[in-house]
Amino acid sequence: MLPRIFLTLILPACVLLPTVISSEAQAETTELQAGAAAIDITPPVGTSLDGVISKNGPVTGVHDRIFSRALVLADGDTRIAICVNDLCMVERSYFDRAKKIVFEKTGLPVDRILMTSTHTHAAPRVPYGRATEQDDVYYEQLVEQMAAAIIQAEQNLAPAQIAWGSFDAGKYAACRRFLAEKGSVSINPFGVAGEQIKSVAGQSKSIIQPAAPVDPQCSLLSVQHRDGTPLAILGNMSIHYCGGYQKGQISADYFGAYTRHLAKKQTTENSHPPFVGMLSNGTSGNVGAVMKQDKKKYAAFEWIEEAGKQFAEQSLKVIDQLDHQSDWNINMIEQELELGIRRPDAARLRWARDILEHPQQKTPHRWSKIYATEAVELSKYPPTEKIKIQAIRIGELGIVGLPCEVFTETGLAIKDQSPFKATFSMELANGSSGYLPTPAQHALGGYETWPARSSYLEIDAETKIRQTALKLLNQLHD
Repeated sequence: MLPRIFLTLILPACVLLPTVISSEAQAETTELQAGAAAIDITPPVGTSLDGVISKNGPVTGVHDRIFSRALVLADGDTRIAICVNDLCMVERSYFDRAKKIVFEKTGLPVDRILMTSTHTHAAPRVPYGRATEQDDVYYEQLVEQMAAAIIQAEQNLAPAQIAWGSFDAGKYAACRRFLAEKGSVSINPFGVAGEQIKSVAGQSKSIIQPAAPVDPQCSLLSVQHRDGTPLAILGNMSIHYCGGYQKGQISADYFGAYTRHLAKKQTTENSHPPFVGMLSNGTSGNVGAVMKQDKKKYAAFEWIEEAGKQFAEQSLKVIDQLDHQSDWNINMIEQELELGIRRPDAARLRWARDILEHPQQKTPHRWSKIYATEAVELSKYPPTEKIKIQAIRIGELGIVGLPCEVFTETGLAIKDQSPFKATFSMELANGSSGYLPTPAQHALGGYETWPARSSYLEIDAETKIRQTALKLLNQLHD
């Protein structure tokens, strides 16, 4: 049985809510307003889960249901929406279609909507995990459901007050890429030696140190009704995921557990719509799973629940001390970038086709066949790809939306150079353009840099994306 908080929010797959009040009517008031909603997006049994590499197969059951959660803010002049989805990742075209539906139903401009994925690995990867026509049916429903979450949040707009804060959660995070001595790292899937990174699939016994720092900050945006009743909490933490699943079981990972534990504490009996908790993924492309805080051996999903509870409890301690105000200005801007794609050259394609045409041959790496397939797939990509970078201003809080699995160095640099008093980034926002190593990390190699559909943007992409994000933040602040 689903928690009571969500029962009135779950819609049939293809049902859209009626159009809300017009933008002209909204413009008549300058008071801060907010609305939030959650829509069930749990796929049926048989739908494909995440995994070109992890190969998780189809859904066989549901451990905990997954949701599309939305927060809409309005200050009279501007309306913006943030939509966080319990999915591994979503290709830009699906987000764009959902935004178009929202605009058609509410008038909320598509360039005022940020949509992102949490990166739980126990949910669909849209559409890269596709295996059957059943997946296509789910994807079509998903577009409607994500739009419905934003439309419902728009309908729930009411006078509100906002505050933000953070706490140090560095003990839960660790870089999963390790700098190793030259010549000590095993050959990569392409048969090339010389890398200096021990990571997900590179081995070395000569570790020097973690290859990058972590971002220890768990950022919080707290939204209350004007009477002080909790409306929504948006958290942001730079940790890849938690894990510890059972194969085939749907789960929102610790992102979902966080929201459930917040709801237990924040839900009240009154006339307001149900409280909505949200946890977005920060810049965690080179960070491992949520680190356990004891030596206990946890059963499947048990550490997910405990981690979510610990994050929720620490969040509420911070929020209880915050001074919520209603006179914050809201604004949002975006910019599109066109970046090059690292398509395979003729020699790499010959290597890939030889591997695939002779599957019984010995390969240099256990993943060589996977990366041979990836090389062929990348050869079908266009030379460039357009991506979207977004920045949001909520008073003196800045929020950045980046469409990749971003390394912590990038997130820390944006925080350090941002003109706002507080800033955080959401990765996998408005698309899923693969890992985003810095040029220096590209030079070191490792899984996250190997050309594939999981990592394909040009080597200078990080520099261009980071500079654009900072430019947008400065434009909002000036």
